[in-house]
Amino acid sequence: MARKRKGRAISGWLVVDKPAGIGSTTVVNKVKWAFDAQKAGHAGTLDPDATGVLAIALGEATKTVPYITDALKCYRFVVRLGVSTRTDDAEGEVIETNDTRPTDAEIAAGLAAFRGDIMQVPPQFSAVKVDGERAYDIARDGGEMDLVARPLWVESLEVIARPDADHVELEMVCGKGGYVRSIARDLGAALGCLGHVQWLRRTWSGPFDAAQGVSLDTIDQLAKTPALDALLLPLELGLGDLPELPTTAEGAMRLRNGNPGMVLASNAEFGDEAWASYLGRAVAVGVYKAGELHPSRVFND
Repeated sequence: MARKRKGRAISGWLVVDKPAGIGSTTVVNKVKWAFDAQKAGHAGTLDPDATGVLAIALGEATKTVPYITDALKCYRFVVRLGVSTRTDDAEGEVIETNDTRPTDAEIAAGLAAFRGDIMQVPPQFSAVKVDGERAYDIARDGGEMDLVARPLWVESLEVIARPDADHVELEMVCGKGGYVRSIARDLGAALGCLGHVQWLRRTWSGPFDAAQGVSLDTIDQLAKTPALDALLLPLELGLGDLPELPTTAEGAMRLRNGNPGMVLASNAEFGDEAWASYLGRAVAVGVYKAGELHPSRVFND
């Protein structure tokens, strides 16, 4: 007999405005506790010192996490020029300094190499696995690694402000797997002046915006109350980049049983990934084929 999960079968998204000084997993655990939820997960880690949008999925919404993880995200950050650190951010030990300071025009020109399809080497202090170990664990023990460069799509990267010669504020919109710390490090190297991230904030992630963000203080104050439940956003928001295909009651039943189900209308092409809805609620995600959705993920009522 299967063991019954502890907690409530509650589903939806909560956008947390993560403060600095706390890890993403710790925030997920706090949210899970506050809702007394059976299951929770997040869509894209933020470094402990970073702030901003941390989208947390509860219950059935966890099945939509990959679509938010793959979505574009926006970051505001300040690069401290002239200093490199071991962690590529302000918390790390300073390992080198440089008196060179680029002009505004040189910075603007240098950003061009970091737009579009680029290859990016993760920071030494990152969650990348090396022979089964996390890179940050190896780095904390004093080890150094030749990490493999990874592809990254950078939609835009622009200067927001240049408050003084030592600092430049940037905004970047990028795809999955981007390391802002690597951008700061590599931009500093390309400009011949070194650099690291002084502060970092994620302002939006897919459909979720910082304006929707709930503070940890609010979560603590409203924990295990209907008022906290009222802050949940529908799981369907996690499917916004996929075509929605309405279905019938019979189609919904077939889909929930893992079988292909008829959909009523489609703006999807044959073979596209899409999701079926019944009375506005998500039923399943799958592949659209000739008037039917072939499910790969099914949402329980």
